[in-house]
Amino acid sequence: MTRLRFALLNAAHDGADTRRNFRRELDADLAEFDATDGHLPEHTDFDGVVITGSRSSVYWDKPWIPPLIEYVAEAAADGVPILGVCYGHQVLAEALGGRVAGMDDFEIGYNTVRHRGDELFTDVPEEFTVFTTHGDTVVDLPPGARLLAENEYGVHAFRQGHCFGVQFHPEYDIETARNVTEGKRERLGDARVDDVLAGIDSAQYEAACAVKSIFDNFVAYARAVRADETDRHAVRAAGDD
Repeated sequence: MTRLRFALLNAAHDGADTRRNFRRELDADLAEFDATDGHLPEHTDFDGVVITGSRSSVYWDKPWIPPLIEYVAEAAADGVPILGVCYGHQVLAEALGGRVAGMDDFEIGYNTVRHRGDELFTDVPEEFTVFTTHGDTVVDLPPGARLLAENEYGVHAFRQGHCFGVQFHPEYDIETARNVTEGKRERLGDARVDDVLAGIDSAQYEAACAVKSIFDNFVAYARAVRADETDRHAVRAAGDD
């Protein structure tokens, strides 16, 4: 079976952990682009687009952010399947006409999320554990989008057409969860960071692995979209003969 080719839009400012995690989880050939350096594809001819997390906010006045949002909007308009994770989820929401804003609180650590059913969540328990870390949230879903998952902190997943956004981090391993948490000491203080670190263990990680199937589900979805397009091209070509 031919492997799919995805554009990986890496918005992490130190992208090593992000690169490792997504390359491990996505069964596709990844063409990686450093979005924070303004490095974006010149076309949308991919089987899928994946946008990663970042410590930035979509509403910051940074020169690389508007072009990233514009590219994602263009890819969505071209019918490319898109998966946005955390910051990528927020970029996707903005690109599709939604709105992101800062939270009064900060969600971090292994937390419980509930989904409402969708092919992206095939084989994922309705209530699941996953690592979260964000101080921004989608406050207005894009027009026509469907809420897929949520918890007490707000929207955790949505879908509009071929586009899927998830606020949580299904790609994180234990090392990444610890590194990201350590980096929040200045913002959250030692007491809260130490409390979160105490909860990052093998048992919690194993529980969170149940949601990793969304990567295989997204790949399967993108493969089905490509197959449908191939069939349509074949029908059109036969009609031209």
